[in-house]
Amino acid sequence: MMFKQDYIIRQIESLSSLLAKLLFNKDSTTYDLPSQEAYGQSDLLYKQLEALLAEGKINEAEDTLFKELDGGNLRYFELALDFYGKLNGFDDQYLAAHNYSREEIEEGLKAIAERFGLPL
Repeated sequence: MMFKQDYIIRQIESLSSLLAKLLFNKDSTTYDLPSQEAYGQSDLLYKQLEALLAEGKINEAEDTLFKELDGGNLRYFELALDFYGKLNGFDDQYLAAHNYSREEIEEGLKAIAERFGLPL
């Protein structure tokens, strides 16, 4: 079971890195916030998602991400990559305690890529 989880973690990391490299020519999936006075809609969404994750509301955060996602704006794609990267950083016990799984992370990442015209 542990081997399977490690494999899924690596798959998610590889997929995120590939997408970040292809779309942003970046090696990481980190979403960078501008100075607060220059916040746009994606930046406000990022802050909202951060707050939900801090409260352990993973499913609510993911629902919010999909509801607010602007499929024509790559900042949202960058935000989504960061979001799923953060989820992938949580341990299995934390995810399970909050009714979430690694498989859902992978599925969400693929769904986001599809929303941006990159079916995987």
